[in-house]
Order: sequence, then C-alpha cells, then structure tokens
Amino acid sequence: MERLQKILSQAGIASRRASEQLMLDGRVSVNGTTIRELGTKADPARDDIRVDGSRIKIAARHLYLLLNKPRGYVSTRSDPERRKTVIDLLRGVREYVYPVGRLDYDSEGLLLLTNDGDLAAKLTHPRHGVPRVYEARVLGVPDDHDLDRLQKGVVIDGQKTGPADVKALGPGQLRVTVREGRNRQVRKMCDAIGHPVTHLKRVAIGPLQDSRLKVGHWRELSEAEVKKLRGATEMSQPPPGKARQGKKGPPRKSLPRRSRWQTQDAE
Repeated sequence: MERLQKILSQAGIASRRASEQLMLDGRVSVNGTTIRELGTKADPARDDIRVDGSRIKIAARHLYLLLNKPRGYVSTRSDPERRKTVIDLLRGVREYVYPVGRLDYDSEGLLLLTNDGDLAAKLTHPRHGVPRVYEARVLGVPDDHDLDRLQKGVVIDGQKTGPADVKALGPGQLRVTVREGRNRQVRKMCDAIGHPVTHLKRVAIGPLQDSRLKVGHWRELSEAEVKKLRGATEMSQPPPGKARQGKKGPPRKSLPRRSRWQTQDAE
C-alpha cells in the first residue's frame, strides 16, 4: 500500500504536489469512490485508480526525452485551441510522457519530457533552483545598467525576481540564466528594462545541453545524463528568498488548478 499521490506521480500523471491538488479537486477515485483526503493509501496492483474517469497505468519504465522544440508548438499534451503540441513531434513514442515545465508558443529550444513524476517535481520546484539558460534577442541594445538590473532582480507581476546570470553576447543579444520557474519570466524581465524579446531559445536545462539536436527532433537521455540531472536537483541551491519553510512555518498553499498537471517555466 502506498500513498495515492505517490502512485499518481509514479504513473507519470503529475508531480506529488500536483497530484494532491487533483485529489482535492475531486478528480481522483479509487474503486469508484472519489478520494479527497490526502494521505489515503491504495494498492496500484489491485485497486482501480482513476483520474478524470481514466484508469491509470503504472509506467513499465521511466522514459526521459530531450526535445528541441520549434516555435509554433504549445508545451502541453493537448490544446483546447487545437494548436500543434510538442507531443505531435514525438513520432514513435508510445509511452505516456509529459513536458517538464514549458516553453511558450513563440519560444524554442530544449524541453524535457518524461513519465518520472518524482524527478519532474524536483526539477520544477523552486527550492532546488535548477538553472535554465536562455539566449535572447531583444529590441535595442541593453547597457551596463540594464544588465545590472537583470542580474540583481527586477519587479515583474508585483514581485522581484531572484538574481540572474546575464551576459551580453553581442548587440541586442543576451544569455540569461535563471533559477526560478515563473511564467514567461525572461520575457517579462526584458520588458521591465525596456528591451522586449524578439526571439528566445533555451539552450540548457541544468547539466543538459545539445547544440547538435536539430529543431523539431528529439532523443532519449543516456543513463549518465539522467544521473547528472538527478544530481543537479540535489546540488542546486534555492533562489534567494525561496528557502524551504521549516515544519513550524506557515502551511503550504495548494496549487491553483491547471489543465491536468502542468507546471510553469521561465521562458
């Protein structure tokens, strides 16, 4: 018997935290009974466990895919507007996988897809601070003061960003490394200094880089790469002001309901 949120995570449905929200939303049932109580245990080998009426299947193996996402695709499994999704690019992949974080419709670059809910949760949780590296082309030419503001943090959506590593690659070209997962963060940061992004590409996720992977193509990660990725979640430090609360801290807030299991990323 295992906790239900752990079973959902292992099945690749969602991270443990997002699985808790699915339960609270009344979207999970066991043997026909809707389960809302966190900590409820079940046996995945014997019990009929369903999310939104569909029976879950425990993944036979964990799959880790690295995709070079092109512009014009949404980073979800399905889209209500019927736009093309990154799943459409995974020809030949039969296993159920989902994006870890996201790149917006107009951005391109590296995107990880997996059915390993535990690793996905660690990669997207701010306390692990796994770095994402982006190359941005912006309008105008940011000066040293602009770069200093980005490095120290700017206010977006009413909240200051954590320190970022920023390097000018040429006139109007920046390399930005962030360790937060705020929605459209790099674009909003550049908007805040008056130099909107015209082109954005993610070139690294923690230790993962692959300049030879063609746009629109994907490959499976090696065992060594998966090991390095797991190590990055243990070695990375939380962004300033994002340290984990102790047991006596305020109660953790529930995640807002999103389409299925999605998490944000800082594109």
